[in-house]
Amino acid sequence: MLNSVSSVIILNPNDNVAVARDKIAAGSSFGVDGVTATEPVPRGHKVALKPIAVGGEVLKFGQVIGVATVAIEPGQHVHLHNLSMVPSEHEHQFATDNRETGMLPEAERGHFMGYDRGIGGVGTRNFIGIISTVNCSATVSKYIADYFNRGGGLNGFDNIDGVVALTHGGGCAVNTKSEGYRYLIRTIQGYARHPNFGGILMIGLGCETNQIAPILEHYKLVEGARLRTMTIQALGGTRKTIETATEIIREMLPEVNAVQRTRQPLSALKLALECGGSDGYSGISANPALGYASDLLVRHGGTSVLAETPEIYGAEHLLTRRAVSPAVAEKLLHRIDWWRDYTARNGDELNNNPSHGNKLGGLTTILEKSLGAVAKGGTMPLKAVYEYAEMVTESGFVFMDTPGYDPVAVTGQVAGGCNVICFTTGRGSVSGFKPAPCIKIATNTQMYEHMQEDMDLNCGGIVTGDDSIEAAGQRIFDDIVAVASGKRTVSEIYDYGDNEFVPWHVGAVT
Repeated sequence: MLNSVSSVIILNPNDNVAVARDKIAAGSSFGVDGVTATEPVPRGHKVALKPIAVGGEVLKFGQVIGVATVAIEPGQHVHLHNLSMVPSEHEHQFATDNRETGMLPEAERGHFMGYDRGIGGVGTRNFIGIISTVNCSATVSKYIADYFNRGGGLNGFDNIDGVVALTHGGGCAVNTKSEGYRYLIRTIQGYARHPNFGGILMIGLGCETNQIAPILEHYKLVEGARLRTMTIQALGGTRKTIETATEIIREMLPEVNAVQRTRQPLSALKLALECGGSDGYSGISANPALGYASDLLVRHGGTSVLAETPEIYGAEHLLTRRAVSPAVAEKLLHRIDWWRDYTARNGDELNNNPSHGNKLGGLTTILEKSLGAVAKGGTMPLKAVYEYAEMVTESGFVFMDTPGYDPVAVTGQVAGGCNVICFTTGRGSVSGFKPAPCIKIATNTQMYEHMQEDMDLNCGGIVTGDDSIEAAGQRIFDDIVAVASGKRTVSEIYDYGDNEFVPWHVGAVT
């Protein structure tokens, strides 16, 4: 419930805290039942509306986000000093709220202008990719990409968006029977198949554990005009590899450049839903607006992919209700259990997820952060749950198990086939994520104006009461279609996004 008169936002009638639209001075009234602030409350932070006893539940979004560690009086600032985490314990209901509403008839569904790759899907961009299978080939890969991007190698090939070097820090000392190995090769093959690439060159060193041949064999990748491979040792060193690779890419250029955008159904879009640098407004403005846009895309037959499992912890009960079957709900809870065990084994806990910037922006516990993060997923039924970097084959709203660390999460989503990214941020995240265009959406106007050169859209008007979730969500949806059709995001204008390929590293390095 957004009250445009009050200086605070009350999200649910049952809440005993509200969120400050702007900073509240001590002694000032903020328009809720005559309650006066007893101390300063920073913008985006919580203020108590009612007395909360020691150990009493603190409610936001109508949900428990923690318990009071001391008695809290109305008007007091509620944050790290008087609110602590409680274990997430919910009665999980399965498939009780999974109605698919508002689906458009085929004849009424929208279109965009994309690159038809046949059975490989539809691309929103037309890159050539150089994939390093091991860290040892990273320098060579970057050198080759730089030649084409900055050395004039793409002159005359204006329909090619660039050459992307996808490099990482692993691939050598990896157990081929481990989760980490499966995640790495699944990610590599997902990028090799990605429809935003018109051509792929895969480069290894030669002696590493992560060999190219098993990847091709396991995932049935066939070398040809679009996919080529090589190793530095077999070619006789770095200089010879660079010369050979440069010639191979030159051979690819005419065919990749000749591909043209054609009218494609919105059902070919796979949208990655991501948030980073969140603040107290994320779950109020940009995230629910993105959720509205996600619902619109699903109704047009498209797919939206929510991720970041540690950032749904405490809110997963909202997703299990939307699961299309008990099996889908159980798979989601299985991944939550895996994370509980994973964090415990590593001497960590899921509540460690809210970062320094999250807390400065007003978020206190992972329960609070998760309730806001889930809003990105809209309201449509949860069709499927995927493991990290698995190929997304189900249309509609789905979930992928990833860490909350943005580059790792988005790398998994892109490997799964996402060809557009929407990234909400309250603190000012600036990532790019080639080869998929990334639309960055500000949660508040102050940050948007301060970092306007790095933000695509602003949802801050929802906080001030000058905008609505529905109107902002429609703008996001319209921008998704425009960007998918070729409109450049601010990251693309500045040519950012070369360093965000970060496969999830799990397990020991020996």
